[in-house]
Amino acid sequence: MDKIQQFKIELSRVFDDNLHTKQWHNYVDYTIIGLIILSTLEVFLSTYDGIVEKYGMWLKVVDYFTTAFFTIEVSLRIWCADLIDDKYKGFRGRVRYCFSFYGLIDILSTYPFYLHFFMPMPYVALKALRIARLLRIFRYMKAFNVLSRAMKAKKDEMVVSLQFLVIVTLLLSFILFFVEHEAQPEVYGNGWISVLWAFAQYIGDPGGFADTPPITVTGRVIACIIGVLGIAIFAVPAGLIGSAFSEVMEKDERKEKSEGWAEKLQLAFESKLDRPTGYQIVPRYVSVTEIQARLRLKEDEILDGVNAAENLRLINLSYTQPAELRPADKLAVEMFPVNTPYGCCIDRGSKITIFTPSNIVDPVMGWWGYYLAQIGGFNYVGREIGQTRPYHTFYQYKPENLKEHQEEFMADMNRLADSEDSWVFTVMAASGANEPEYPEQFHFGYGAKKGDDTYNDPNITLNDTQTFEAFYQQFAKLLQTNYELAAEKQMRHNNAVPTVYVRHLAHKVNAITLRAAWSVTCWDMRAISIARDMAEVMNREILHRELPEVPYMKDKKTGYAAE
Repeated sequence: MDKIQQFKIELSRVFDDNLHTKQWHNYVDYTIIGLIILSTLEVFLSTYDGIVEKYGMWLKVVDYFTTAFFTIEVSLRIWCADLIDDKYKGFRGRVRYCFSFYGLIDILSTYPFYLHFFMPMPYVALKALRIARLLRIFRYMKAFNVLSRAMKAKKDEMVVSLQFLVIVTLLLSFILFFVEHEAQPEVYGNGWISVLWAFAQYIGDPGGFADTPPITVTGRVIACIIGVLGIAIFAVPAGLIGSAFSEVMEKDERKEKSEGWAEKLQLAFESKLDRPTGYQIVPRYVSVTEIQARLRLKEDEILDGVNAAENLRLINLSYTQPAELRPADKLAVEMFPVNTPYGCCIDRGSKITIFTPSNIVDPVMGWWGYYLAQIGGFNYVGREIGQTRPYHTFYQYKPENLKEHQEEFMADMNRLADSEDSWVFTVMAASGANEPEYPEQFHFGYGAKKGDDTYNDPNITLNDTQTFEAFYQQFAKLLQTNYELAAEKQMRHNNAVPTVYVRHLAHKVNAITLRAAWSVTCWDMRAISIARDMAEVMNREILHRELPEVPYMKDKKTGYAAE
């Protein structure tokens, strides 16, 4: 990520209008609020002739300084509006932002100042626009934000009640015209008079422009009905907003509690010592029962906390076992690293990239792939964010039907796998859920049809078959010798699929699909040892180097460090 983009991201966090973020972000927010108040005070003081005569120069300094500051601030807000909200992306999105409530206030209270340098502008108009800056404080006020959300929540109900009121008032005003026209034709000469009179009663007719009271009995009855409706026009919206206000406050309180529970849940993922390797490893999952026992959280608090956290998800461990075993449901919480809109991307400058495409539906696979990459010093990409139903995998790539953030993912993969001597290992699950239980635990594929373990197919996704064969033989032997586990290549799965994403990368790289059994990645206590040994063979046979030292993996910490 370049420095300009990083600066833009930091600005978007400053302009999130949240006074409870990072400390230096708060300093900027409070500076903006202070200058808004200072600017408003300058406008107020400039209305006193005596003050202007004595301190006019200083008032101008304040005026010019605050205007220059707000010009820069508003321009930066427009620039990074796409990071504040996705609907403001592109040129049209920026225009949409400029015509939003706060965007319009920002522009009208800032940019018109410069017009008086090029054309004569009324002083009063400029001052009136500048005082509008005070409205900008509303974006930092929780009470105004709650009120705004309450009105939006009951917008439909308020529109319906207003429509009903308008229709009933129109009907009554027309009846009023017909009965009053006969009694006083010189006053009620047309229907507009009765309509004007009826609607004017709702605001108390402050200008006296509808001073035409009815004199007939029917007309006075209608006037009484309109009077009752005049009460309803305020009572109904007030009741709706009042109930919505309570709902929003309750929702905010629930959200605040959920964020607290989410923060507490992070403590469950303190790294633990993996004794065979000596590495400190984040737990692959923590059961809901374990969290209840250790953190004293109720089940609904755990669920709300998981929903509030951006790096936690709920998983069902029964999904990791073959269906024919009829495993019992077992809920657990899984943590994952996040630093991109789709999940995680870590560039270690390696020729090998590990990609786990199905983490949002396949428990633990991201955990195992992450540590395989970290131990080996490889690049890592994980698909962690997205909808689970209906599920759309990034393993498939269809340009005419791209999924959300798939373009960003492909851009990252093209950046990491930037030459034909690059290697991409796509790690997925096997022998769980609806798949049969195979005698082998590790399945390697390289773009050929099922059953073809040669390298004769012209459509295989390998450039260096000799290196891959050497890696495969070494790893398969190690699995058998050290762990009594088995590996196979191209015998259990069809890999000759034209829509696989690696076939659409900018370069024809060495692409391997590795399907690892959940019996290893999820349930075997030797999973990290196997990842370390695999990383060692990959380094030796593909990169021709020793396994790099990973000293920071000896440190105890909480959660992943998404580099």
